Amino acid sequence: MARFLPALPILVLVVALMHGPAAAGEVGTSADFKGPTGLQLYSLRDLQKAKGVAATLDQARAYGFKYVELSGRGTWTPAEMKAQLDHRGLVPIGTMFPYDRLRDDMEGVCREVQDLALRYVGCAWIPHKGPFDERTCREAAAVFNRAGAMAAKHGLRFFYHTHGYEFQPRPGGTLFDLLAAETDAKTVFFEMDVLWVVLPGQDPVKLLEKYPGRWRLMHLKDLRKGVPLGNHSANTALTNDVAIGTGQVDWPRLLRAAQKAGVEYYFIEDESPRAVEQIPESLRFLESIRW
Repeated sequence: MARFLPALPILVLVVALMHGPAAAGEVGTSADFKGPTGLQLYSLRDLQKAKGVAATLDQARAYGFKYVELSGRGTWTPAEMKAQLDHRGLVPIGTMFPYDRLRDDMEGVCREVQDLALRYVGCAWIPHKGPFDERTCREAAAVFNRAGAMAAKHGLRFFYHTHGYEFQPRPGGTLFDLLAAETDAKTVFFEMDVLWVVLPGQDPVKLLEKYPGRWRLMHLKDLRKGVPLGNHSANTALTNDVAIGTGQVDWPRLLRAAQKAGVEYYFIEDESPRAVEQIPESLRFLESIRW
């Protein structure tokens, strides 16, 4: 594998050192907020398109991250990707696959990620035409139950990542409540994307309290002040994704509740065109949090 392990650019190492002692894995944490805080590599998708996967891994290390959530590996095999991560001291926690693949080939998915030594495998989108509805929700729950059982068999945990459309109202609650009720709490978990919870008008703290133990992962993402709530379309301008601490979310209240509810890993996911600049701003805010 040696040919796949180029030396890191000096600039990357300098930036990493400048970030300080948090680079050892404490980046994005404070005396009260313990994290651990990682990076969803999709945040650096523009860099990946321009310079390749290696450049995104170098940038993640330069920020001081230890933990990452994967988003593509280019032409590398899983074993080659793991070698690249190991070379940079990066620990991959999870990744997501298309719904159809999880429905039709979960066994293959589990085999594919073995060389990556992941802990979580998930789904980020339930295909649907028009508004998300109860029938589609129940079908997805059945798919997730099968995927969760297969993941457990392989020593993995399966999760679903919220995108906002699941909070369509229904008698007695929302379609997310139905999804939670119809899935096995022992094998199907959730990743809370904070922006996609707040935008539909939900209170993320109340959701954490309602389903303790189900929320194992969290995407730290803030919503620009002034953006109207109540939007279930899973669509908003990328520029509405702002640096953590500058938007509508009450982060001390939320992160305190998240730690109590059992969230294991927190990932900054920044979809803004300014992601490269905003990520350090978000880290500084997280490192300043007190309650």
